[in-house]
Amino acid sequence: MKAGIVGLGKMGFNMAEHLLECRHDLVVYDLAREAVAALAAKGAVAAGSLQELAGRLNSPRLIWLMVPAGAPVDSTIELLAPLLERGDIIVDGGNSHYKDSERRAARLREEGISFLDAGTSGGLEGARHGACIMVGGEKAVYDIIEPLLVDLCVEKGYGYMGRSGSGHFAKMVHNGIEYGMMQAIGEGFNLLDASGYDFDLEALSRVWAHGSVIRGWLMELMESALQKDPKLGYLKGSIADSGEGRWTVEAALEHEVSIPVIAASLFSRYRSRSDENFSDRAVAALRHEFGGHAFIDKP
Repeated sequence: MKAGIVGLGKMGFNMAEHLLECRHDLVVYDLAREAVAALAAKGAVAAGSLQELAGRLNSPRLIWLMVPAGAPVDSTIELLAPLLERGDIIVDGGNSHYKDSERRAARLREEGISFLDAGTSGGLEGARHGACIMVGGEKAVYDIIEPLLVDLCVEKGYGYMGRSGSGHFAKMVHNGIEYGMMQAIGEGFNLLDASGYDFDLEALSRVWAHGSVIRGWLMELMESALQKDPKLGYLKGSIADSGEGRWTVEAALEHEVSIPVIAASLFSRYRSRSDENFSDRAVAALRHEFGGHAFIDKP
């Protein structure tokens, strides 16, 4: 397929590189010219502006946004919409709030432009070698972009979620679950560290990553982080959050659904910013391992 990619940060660049290897035709744009040039060297068509990007795509155009949630998405859509025609498609693959996606879909529908909200998971590794994507919007439009999803995702790693907003709602809840899972891993390793048994935490994480009930990618990432330093002393335990955990708690309050584990994990992140321990460093390390999220170096 031919598509435009707007936003070549860590995730967007890796996704574009992956699609190029799958022989899709890409026109790419980012404010960072060096990222555009790097992908052009790999076979993409470089665009110096949104106008040029839209002009290099034939209608019906497919434009995939990988820009930060919030105002950057709105401003990009406002600049793009006058350049597009009826039947063109915009996909937001970032971590946008689901209510923003509902609003954007309704606004673009008035101009005959289709909008899909695509919650993207898998971190940098997934973006580069096979992601997991949850898509909301019109089913007929989802069917149009499915050939792109087949190559972009791991086998069985994508799906149609429902009406506009559902893709980003699913990704929001996914991230809320992720908060709780990482918090449990961090607390468990904190107890191991304090037990007095002098555990080799790297070796134990490797054992748990193979055949145990709690095996999985997060446990593999814990092993990777502990390989760097068994005490994770290279970072502070101050844990940032990008909003999805808070949005999940807010949605639970709105729908009167009890999610105490996810809520507690969010509050633990807030606490970590004033008082750290090994569990906080473990969660900070996991975020860095899968998503390249910044951490605070120890002085």
